[in-house]
Amino acid sequence: MKPMPRKRKPEKPSGIDIFQVLTQTEKETKQRKREELLAPLNVKQYFTEGTITINKATCKGVECKLCIKACPTNALFWKAGEVGITEELCIYCGACVLNCIVDDCITVSRKRETGETERFSKPKDFTALQHAIDAQKRFKRVSEAFPTVKEYLKRRKRKKPRRESAKH
Repeated sequence: MKPMPRKRKPEKPSGIDIFQVLTQTEKETKQRKREELLAPLNVKQYFTEGTITINKATCKGVECKLCIKACPTNALFWKAGEVGITEELCIYCGACVLNCIVDDCITVSRKRETGETERFSKPKDFTALQHAIDAQKRFKRVSEAFPTVKEYLKRRKRKKPRRESAKH
C-alpha cells in the first residue's frame, strides 16, 4: 500500500490587492503615454488628473469651433460633425471653457497637486476661480515680503521722543 499523500496547508493570502496593482499599472502606463505625447509640445502639466466632457446637445461646434482654436495641445478636434476629445493630450487648462460661447457645454474637472479638485463649465466660473487663485498667490507674496505688525513693532521699539534743548 502506498502511503497517503500529505495535505498541504492552504497558503496564507499575501496581502496583495490585484485590483489595486492593475489600476496602478494602468495609471502609470497612461501617465507615460501622456508625457510622451506632450513632450514635443513643451507644455507643463499643472494638474495631476482630470476629466473633460462636452455636452453634444448644447454644443454649437459647427458654428464656432472656438474651443478647438483655443486648445494649446490640440486635444480638441473636429470629427464627423462634432467636437472630439483626445484625453491623453488634454492638460485641463480651461482655455476651451473660457472661449466657448455656450455655458455648461464643456465641463472640466481637475485635481491639483495639493489634492484640491476644481470643476467649472462657464467662463464666469473659470475667471472667478483664476481670480481667487491669483489673489491667494498675491497675498502669500505680500506676506513673505513684508513683516507682520508684531514683527515690525519688535524691530522698531518705540524710543522716547527727544526733549527739545532749552533755548538760550
